[in-house]
Amino acid sequence: MSTLKRILTGHRPTGPRHIGHLYGTFTNWKALQDDYDCFFLVADLHVLTTDYEHPAQIGKHTLEMVTDWLAAGIDPQRSALILQSAIPEHVQLSMLFAMLVTVARLERVPTYKEQTKALNLKPSLGLLTYPVLQAADILLYKAETVPVGEDQLPHLELTREIARRFNQLYGKTFPEPEALLSSTPRIPGIDNRTMHTSYGNAIYLKDTPEETTRKVMQMYTDPTRLRATDPGHVEGNPVFDYLDIFDPDANALDETKALYRAGKVGDVAVKEHLAQVMNDALAPLRERRQQYAARPSQLIDILNEGTGRARPVAQETLQEVMDKMGLNTHTVLKALADAIVPQGVFC
Repeated sequence: MSTLKRILTGHRPTGPRHIGHLYGTFTNWKALQDDYDCFFLVADLHVLTTDYEHPAQIGKHTLEMVTDWLAAGIDPQRSALILQSAIPEHVQLSMLFAMLVTVARLERVPTYKEQTKALNLKPSLGLLTYPVLQAADILLYKAETVPVGEDQLPHLELTREIARRFNQLYGKTFPEPEALLSSTPRIPGIDNRTMHTSYGNAIYLKDTPEETTRKVMQMYTDPTRLRATDPGHVEGNPVFDYLDIFDPDANALDETKALYRAGKVGDVAVKEHLAQVMNDALAPLRERRQQYAARPSQLIDILNEGTGRARPVAQETLQEVMDKMGLNTHTVLKALADAIVPQGVFC
């Protein structure tokens, strides 16, 4: 049994991952495998909270996402990749936790309000209780640390509240998990908004070099610069945000920035250079990705193995919770029967 502290994190399988995930998430996940017992969750149940009308996409997106995880350096020999829906204890624990949270508290979760408004939803009960299921995901494995973005901090605080409430009522059972915030800045999309699949502004890990180059050449730059000879702004310019990550020659990049500010290099030249260094940097990942994508049965085996490693942990936690909440029905009823009915009364 591992003596390392456990981490639980994951993604909803909503499609292929993009370079924002690579540098905002996967770089950190890969490093965490050295110091933590990592459980990475394919949160397919969470997809249904907003996209229950398209169930056929979940399996396809799951394989795409796991392919990206592995290509980015998630090691199934050191970490467990878990399919959420294959472990019913996630839902069972979520139902039990729901007894400890008020509707009013859930309605105050910022992401609930934001998603309802942004997606013009008539929110389902599932969307309202999304953070409760997320708390169950984390606490089912008694994770002590959760890598999150700032937008997920309200969900983690609710998880901590549920753990605290349960411990107060039924005795010490769960840790109150701590947030592990990423130090990596978010990479903007090619239109300078947050990179997001639904915005159509993402560069995907599965994109070919040609597709990547085409997207880079469409990239937003400095809207105040009308001609290539005009002085340009580097700050707030996504092309240079990307070059800060992908260009291996820091000295040459500093020179390019100086030339851009002075109006001595044009946007086209800078974008062509960015496309080249990006494609060079992504080439090893793309090669690994092609190898995994060509063997979907291997992906399924990896998910089955990771889920199998997680299942006993989940079962043990749920049993402990049910015992403490008075739901070990067989044991309770037998004890009552033995106490009420004298042995041999029916002989």
